[in-house]
Amino acid sequence: MDLISAASPNFNARKAPPDMVVLHYTGMETGEAALARLRDPAAEVSAHYLIEEDGRVFSLVDEARRAWHAGVSFWAGARDINSASIGVEIVNPGHDFGYRDFPDVQIAALIALIADIRSRWTIPDARILGHSDVAPSRKVDPGERFPWDRLAAAGHGLWVEPEPAPGPALGPGDEGAAVFAFQAGLRRLGYESVTTGVFDADTACLVRAFQRHWRPRRVDGLADGETRARLMALLRLASASLSGLA
Repeated sequence: MDLISAASPNFNARKAPPDMVVLHYTGMETGEAALARLRDPAAEVSAHYLIEEDGRVFSLVDEARRAWHAGVSFWAGARDINSASIGVEIVNPGHDFGYRDFPDVQIAALIALIADIRSRWTIPDARILGHSDVAPSRKVDPGERFPWDRLAAAGHGLWVEPEPAPGPALGPGDEGAAVFAFQAGLRRLGYESVTTGVFDADTACLVRAFQRHWRPRRVDGLADGETRARLMALLRLASASLSGLA
């Protein structure tokens, strides 16, 4: 694929080969402004790639180097997500500047880029994630308009459409075994979930992050039957993905 070189000085050495892709939106008014910031030494931020709304793909940091895109983050026991991942910034103004759908040509370029990345590195479907997955208390990108289902249909990432689970929704103030099991499921998937058996503000935050990725039509922080069913189905898919069966 055609890449436009736009080298950023903002990188350092990796500690291990990457086994994860983390997707972001730029959250700035223009792609030009985002590209400039990612190349500004004073900003101390970067990504490996940036994809413009017209489908142009800019290469900023060599994949063998550690770009600075995830910040304080966590997934499946790891905290240095920058060392473990390849970061892709997708131009979109985000929630602060008029969040909008991602153009088809941009998503097509992203799909091609991820396929190219995966031809060089072993990256399971279960480790193609959003910034909001690895930093749920700080970030909401790439957000509920991002078409994770289209990525999965193209062979990249996980997506499920199960029947809703029975039972009432779990929400703030609820306690007990059902809450404990749900928190444990979030932790098994990769989120930094503490299994207290109490549905507190931190749990609601994780539910919203989960929903932005896997139930984007309603992001309300409640573990309703649909959310719980998606989590259970995803755990089965993730296990297969990480064992090399999917």
